[in-house]
Amino acid sequence: MGAWELVIVFIVGLIVLGPERLPVAIRTVSRWIKTAKQFGQSVQSEINEELRVHELHNNLKEAEEKGMKNLSPDLQSSLDELNQAAQSVTHSYKQTDTKEPKNDK
Repeated sequence: MGAWELVIVFIVGLIVLGPERLPVAIRTVSRWIKTAKQFGQSVQSEINEELRVHELHNNLKEAEEKGMKNLSPDLQSSLDELNQAAQSVTHSYKQTDTKEPKNDK
């Protein structure tokens, strides 16, 4: 929207809503826009994460087909990333598994 279009929208809003309700309407619309932007960003980040996981999965399949030997640097970095993630999950699982509840009597 250009500057003149915003001025026209403001004038029409001022005429239709009046000076008392116009600030409330502007705040409401700005909240809607903020919520829509946040929703769009969250959807975009989820899609990017799913694409990343899909790419890692495909790289793992390709590495398994090659017998995990003579891998390209891209495949090797994907495998390293997957190994780190697996170790992280295993490590956090072991930490929670070793903690036993206390019996206070």
